[in-house]
Amino acid sequence: MHKLFGKWDFSEVEVKDPSVKNYLTLTPIFVPHSGGRNAKQQFSKSNLNLVERLVNKLMREENNTGQKITVCKTVKESFEIINKKTGQNPIQVLVNAVTNAGPREETVRLQYGGIAVPKSVDTAPQRRVDTALRLIAQGAQQASFGTRKSLVDALAEEIIAAANYDVKGFAMGKKDNIERVAKAAR
Repeated sequence: MHKLFGKWDFSEVEVKDPSVKNYLTLTPIFVPHSGGRNAKQQFSKSNLNLVERLVNKLMREENNTGQKITVCKTVKESFEIINKKTGQNPIQVLVNAVTNAGPREETVRLQYGGIAVPKSVDTAPQRRVDTALRLIAQGAQQASFGTRKSLVDALAEEIIAAANYDVKGFAMGKKDNIERVAKAAR
């Protein structure tokens, strides 16, 4: 049985949110690197392992573009910090963070004549997972940019904050903001 980075087991992890269960792939892997084998169709990103999707989201900004090995090391070290701080399997903490940080409701702009009106809509489960991963990655990068805090520490803190519903974290703060705007546009 493959364990992530030779340490953490995927079989212990359970997804409690039934709406995103089919979109969080937890296939056992040793290193989160598939080489783009799943990039053939539009929604095949759902088949990509959740940890690899997090690694790919962290490579979006200019400092880490294309540095997958470096970002994999960053994720590995942050998972070790998460394990020390929480005493839980870090993959389970990441799954909880993604299910908590994904907004359930968003707004779209509808145009009636020349007037743009915001309208509240339910968010698709695939978009919830994508948005949650993006917000976690953005929060970690913003927390570590221009400060003494490393990306490893910032990522670990952001994942733990999202897993614990801590609104002080970037991802949960943004999620609450998105849902508050959507509630006002009902």
